Amino acid sequence: MRGLWFLATLGLAAAEDGLNAWLRYARLPNQIARQAIVPSAIIALNTTESSPVYTAGQELQKGINGILGKQLDVSHEVKECASVVIGTVASFNESGIAIETPELEEDGFWLSVKGDNVEIVGQNERGALYGAFEYLSMLAQANFTEVAYATNPSAAIRWINQWDNMDGTIERGYAGLSIFFKNNTVLSNVTRVEQYARLLASIRVNGIVINNVNANAILLSDANMAGLARIADAMRPWGIKVGISLNFASPQTFGGLSTFDPLDESVIAWWNNIADKLYAQVPDLAGFLVKANSEGQPGPITYNRTLSDGANLFARAAKPHGGVVMFRAFVYDYQTLNEANWKDDRANAAVDFFRELDGKFDDNVIVQVKYGPIDFQVREPVSPLFAHLKETASAIELQITQEYLGQQCHLVYLPPLWKTILDFDMRVDGEKSVIGTDILSGKRFNKKGLTGYAAVVNVGQNATWLGTHLSMSNLYAYGRIAWDPTVNEVEILEDWTRLTFGLDDTVRETITRMSMESWPAYENYTGNLGIQTLTDITGPHYGPNPQSMDNNPWGQWTRADAFSIGMDRTVYNGTGYAGQYPDEVAAMYEEIETTPDDLLLWFHHVPYTHVLKSGKTVIQHFYDAHYAGAETAATFPTQWSKLRNLVDKQRFDETMFRLTYQAGHSIVWRDSINQFYNSLSNIADDHDRVNKHPWRIEAENMTLKNYRVTAVTPFEVASNLRVVQTIGNSTAASASATINYPNGVYDLAVAYYDLYEGKASYELFLNEKSIGKWIGDNEDKLGFTLTRGIDGHSATRITFKGIQIKKGDVVRVDAKANGRETAPLDYIAVLPPGVVD
Repeated sequence: MRGLWFLATLGLAAAEDGLNAWLRYARLPNQIARQAIVPSAIIALNTTESSPVYTAGQELQKGINGILGKQLDVSHEVKECASVVIGTVASFNESGIAIETPELEEDGFWLSVKGDNVEIVGQNERGALYGAFEYLSMLAQANFTEVAYATNPSAAIRWINQWDNMDGTIERGYAGLSIFFKNNTVLSNVTRVEQYARLLASIRVNGIVINNVNANAILLSDANMAGLARIADAMRPWGIKVGISLNFASPQTFGGLSTFDPLDESVIAWWNNIADKLYAQVPDLAGFLVKANSEGQPGPITYNRTLSDGANLFARAAKPHGGVVMFRAFVYDYQTLNEANWKDDRANAAVDFFRELDGKFDDNVIVQVKYGPIDFQVREPVSPLFAHLKETASAIELQITQEYLGQQCHLVYLPPLWKTILDFDMRVDGEKSVIGTDILSGKRFNKKGLTGYAAVVNVGQNATWLGTHLSMSNLYAYGRIAWDPTVNEVEILEDWTRLTFGLDDTVRETITRMSMESWPAYENYTGNLGIQTLTDITGPHYGPNPQSMDNNPWGQWTRADAFSIGMDRTVYNGTGYAGQYPDEVAAMYEEIETTPDDLLLWFHHVPYTHVLKSGKTVIQHFYDAHYAGAETAATFPTQWSKLRNLVDKQRFDETMFRLTYQAGHSIVWRDSINQFYNSLSNIADDHDRVNKHPWRIEAENMTLKNYRVTAVTPFEVASNLRVVQTIGNSTAASASATINYPNGVYDLAVAYYDLYEGKASYELFLNEKSIGKWIGDNEDKLGFTLTRGIDGHSATRITFKGIQIKKGDVVRVDAKANGRETAPLDYIAVLPPGVVD
């Protein structure tokens, strides 16, 4: 019963590394567990060990034993006893068990819990396995209610895209090396692959593409095809079909042909042969994912062929085997974009390339469309391409790996962002056309079977899978939302928290509150009003660098100058992008007055003094939002600290480290963005905060020994525009200053830069008394894209709390450079209680 949750208390729990994620099957407290009515046996109506129904029987046995401490036998024949019976509709009928269920669609299931009799009936074997995980999820959350219901997926395609490289690295991966590849071969040990398949099955994912869309053709070697068979064998018992990304030029670069023209007979024959060989190794291969003519990748346009010509080449090779082709709509040519041309706009590309091709793709092609027209930004409007693919199957591409959104070093719970897209009504031809329930379900345009979802999920060998415990809520939520886009994001989060951290109400409330605050906070301290995430787009996509958005051909422009900012995407005067939407939506975005403020700068170029609907100017909103976002992030360590005795020490400490890091890095973001736009616009902050830091002692103003003062690039990522760094690469140095603040208790925060390829050492002193030591080793603790520069990516802080300070005390940092890390210091902040700076 859900009313029993308040009874659960944890106390000090055993350490956990996160490997089991939300499938911990932690033992319920005795006073709760004894209220469960448990069947006496498990009957799985399939004896084949590779069958998902057989797997479900084993999983039920493991889960019930873990949650309730009851060891149930698993059999495969019907018995006259109170049992959990699991199987397909067909196997129930063959066993003579009378069942009455509503009509089930592919992968759907029926769950009936009546006293100590439980029926789990799948339309197919995957559906039965999903039903088993649903029942176990109820038990793990102490939900012992009697139920009888059917549930069907909103869409047939619910896939994962891994961006794993054949050498074992992972593009945009922040959790270690690949679980699939090493040294250009498939790993022989598939233990983690099977564990991953189990996690994906529990959230009803049914397919995975295991290699990078920027594909290496060596995957097509005979040895690697045999390796694919090992991966498929490991995932098949969990109902996960394996697919692969293909490089369009493979016939030439790998096959030795003189061409990769998709209409060339030798190329067609080559791909048909490759498909035959692949399906001989993996008969149930899901199909292929193709990125073509994007960001320098080869494709059909190389030969003046259409994108549909290219997609159909693969579709026809896969069709005899039952395979499908996911063809990415992320197609644009950055080399032709010119910011000086007011009409140029990368956002236009997807519709421009695909609009005239609707209906020209074979019926086993799904066009995979990023949720927004640019590239996984903190906020974008929904891609208008969904309104143009009326006769072509489509899938939405989401990103769980936080490429532009803090790279798993910042807590950002993504479902509220996704829901802004999935809940949006495109009003195609004036009719209701909600992305999630109408378009991706296939209902709006009468598409059958091949619509749905794909998500970039770059898990690695780290025990936490994604590099951090809290980021796993996004993976869990993706599966739930792909199954049912109407599900509430708070409900998902609460379920995940109970399964991952236990039933304590304080834990659930704290994680839910922080997570729901996280995306708005991140948007506030990075980029808001639709300006995109103001990160370094020509580099790691991690720290702040707003000027990198402009003056290059990548097309993520802000068109910011001394007076104004934003992209004019109107039909009347701009790039025409707004006109790609159906009429009602286009009319809304065409006018400033009807464009929501949170997308204003996406659609309109306005003066910094433009007054928003809130009554603030654009520039003042920027200042205020960045301060507000950092203030919210500053609360995360405090909120988490209340869980010290309610979460096991390992997960508590690892999460506290990241939340504390985020609180400091959000200030780096706040100061960098505000300093940049204040410098560019020369408009003062109404509250006189920007570039005013009364609680900081700037490093360049301290007494220095073996330190030198330098500028940084970009200029805005250093307080007061300057830092100090050691004279040599192995130099011992120090920086000291006399404190001129009133007597009291303060937090001391040291801002420094933690570079890759070096581990500088630091020690903080107060009047010759050591306050603490640390090493610049974030490259070992965090998974973000590494940097060698003194910049917004390497900027970080360490804070020592509750230090008794008297006016006239001397604070000193002793440091020693190491390797490329010249022990750079920015400032020391002497912070009174409640001050965020």
